[in-house]
Amino acid sequence: MRDVYVVGVHTIQFGKYLELSVKDLAAMTFKGCLEDAGLEKDDIQALWFSNSGWGDKGQACIRGQVALRHIGLDKIPITNVENACASASTALHNAWMGVGSGLYDVTMALGAEKLYHSNRAAVFAGFLGGIDIENCADIVEGLTDFQLNADDLRQMKEFQERYAGANGSGKKSKSKPKLPARLKGRAKDLWDNLTVAIRLGEAIGYDKVRKLAAVNSGDHSPFMDVYGFAARQHMKQFGSTVEQLAVIASKNHFNSTLNPNAQYRFEVSVDQVLADRLVTWPLTRSMCAPIGDGAASAIVCSGPMVRKLGLQKQAVKIRASVLGSGMDRPHGFDQPEIGERLSKIAYEKAGVGPDEINLAEVHDATAYGEMRQAENLGFCPIGEGGIFAESGATKLDGQIPINTSGGLTSRGHPIGASGLAQIHELTVQLRQQAGDRQIDGPKLGLAENGGGALGAEEAAMCIHILEAPAK
Repeated sequence: MRDVYVVGVHTIQFGKYLELSVKDLAAMTFKGCLEDAGLEKDDIQALWFSNSGWGDKGQACIRGQVALRHIGLDKIPITNVENACASASTALHNAWMGVGSGLYDVTMALGAEKLYHSNRAAVFAGFLGGIDIENCADIVEGLTDFQLNADDLRQMKEFQERYAGANGSGKKSKSKPKLPARLKGRAKDLWDNLTVAIRLGEAIGYDKVRKLAAVNSGDHSPFMDVYGFAARQHMKQFGSTVEQLAVIASKNHFNSTLNPNAQYRFEVSVDQVLADRLVTWPLTRSMCAPIGDGAASAIVCSGPMVRKLGLQKQAVKIRASVLGSGMDRPHGFDQPEIGERLSKIAYEKAGVGPDEINLAEVHDATAYGEMRQAENLGFCPIGEGGIFAESGATKLDGQIPINTSGGLTSRGHPIGASGLAQIHELTVQLRQQAGDRQIDGPKLGLAENGGGALGAEEAAMCIHILEAPAK
């Protein structure tokens, strides 16, 4: 494989764009990425387009072609990529292969996603596509195995008594809307749930939909219950604490205040994280990634093209690009997880070790995800991710800053764009262009982006290792 370099990156601010389409978001990041690279539209020889949820809204096929033709991007190969939450990093992996193989000299990966929708039931139902949809009812019913036991319930009650109102914010509860408004809202919820049930029923069978309705509250995705279960097992086996998870979440909320592309740009103290609404024990709302809209992109070039274009000062080398799938194994910590397995491959390809990585962007759909991936990536021993974070090692001025962007938890998680937002963050850090959140002289950065769930681990994952431009 030839050497491949990231020469252009861009991310729009993640958030709520009800008035804009996927086409609009894609156009915004496409233009910004070209400007960052100093290239023209006609310089792009092939493009990989990442999106996960547009199919739920009807655009099931030719998404990239539809999203980009209106800005005049046609004729070149456009490949559509869907790999759940790992879609964007998978798009980059393919763009890297296109250049590294010698087939192209300049390629692009672009991810765009709209998750906000007036029908909240449709949003959460869409997450079922991240598991085995034909067996989704049995899988979700199997989540009852992850329900709280008596000891969990005792710990949760003690936690709630200890931290209720701990943020001292004195927020007053909102007054209830008047009866007509409540009835109107209830009617809309019933209609939304009915339309989703019909769509799912036609796709997977109404018997399965009834089964899903019996076991699913519908107020959050089933992935949160899986994360909650894994966090509880980690706490039981290794002694990690909910306070350590709060440290991670608070750190990421702080980092996002320094990131103009972040969805959330406000601080949340550790006490406020702990006092926030429980989503699933031991995870509070502030520990969990929000839904949102967004787009991000990256342009990659071959070494000779970088030199021809005179882009050496901004060219970030891709030292490793690894894509893998999860394996069928039991829950527990006795076997290496996909993050640990793939990171070893990535380190070998890059010719470095975890102690040489200067910063990392990891897939923290919840604070527990960051804790666990810090262990899997070799930044600390297995079981000590909470202690590692509590020590300050993962802060901006720490031993290995993690999620300097704010991570999924606070930067946001528009699924088809998240992995490329990680690449954007690493690239600006390695170029030393990250502004107030810039860390001190990084040489190597790592991005870990997982997607979907089959059994005990992610269905897909990408790991990239990037190197700062040569001086």
